Amino acid sequence: MLLAIDIGNTNIVFGVNHNADWIKIWRIKTTAEKTSDEYEVLFRSLFTGANVTSGYITHVIISSVVPSLSRAFREMIRNFLSLEAMFVRPEIYSLLPLEILNPYEIGTDLVANATAAISKHPSPCLVIDFGTALTFTTVGQAGNILGVAIAPGLRTAVKALAGNTAQLPHVELAVPPSVLGKNTVHAIQSGIVLGYTGMVRYMIEQIQKEVPSNLRIIATGGLASVIAPYCQNIDCIEENLTLDGLKIISEYISGQRIK
Repeated sequence: MLLAIDIGNTNIVFGVNHNADWIKIWRIKTTAEKTSDEYEVLFRSLFTGANVTSGYITHVIISSVVPSLSRAFREMIRNFLSLEAMFVRPEIYSLLPLEILNPYEIGTDLVANATAAISKHPSPCLVIDFGTALTFTTVGQAGNILGVAIAPGLRTAVKALAGNTAQLPHVELAVPPSVLGKNTVHAIQSGIVLGYTGMVRYMIEQIQKEVPSNLRIIATGGLASVIAPYCQNIDCIEENLTLDGLKIISEYISGQRIK
């Protein structure tokens, strides 16, 4: 079985895959200050609670955009599973069916997303990831990453708004009853949720102008289900796209797939 771990700035999402199925996926809050021992205790508890036998794990692959946690997770996997984790990094990109623009700058989560997208969908395609950052990754017909656009994610915007204003609260990210907010909560929801919906639509339109071929547009990330239903040009939502990409990358690293 494979354990795939996606360490993001806000959440750490990880899952166990067996025979091409995710038998269990967890999402926990990212805490950069936690030690390898603390994460080991948490992982052991979650595995036990889900009746997942850690001894059946044979491979581990990790994508991390939080450098301070990479070492902690390497040590945690050694102690917890007695395994050496594979990390997604530029040194392994030559094994993938991707041509990666600026390999030392692009996030490894975006590489995982692109790998899954071209493996599961026709190219060219656009992956919109609704995470801590809102990212648009465009992959061309030949599997080349044509470019990326990055904006603050929805929760990041709400956090910045609440953190920098004295009277505006954190709110649930949901579609308000009207664009005309009648109270503070609805006003923020209108500006953030509906405003971001407009931005996503516009970005898709602009990207389609520069990539004349028909784009397959895929949404992923924790907040994809909030925005995607209001963007008719999004073809599908794939909640586990990053983990799927990590699984596929592990197969290229181990030689189970040849590009």
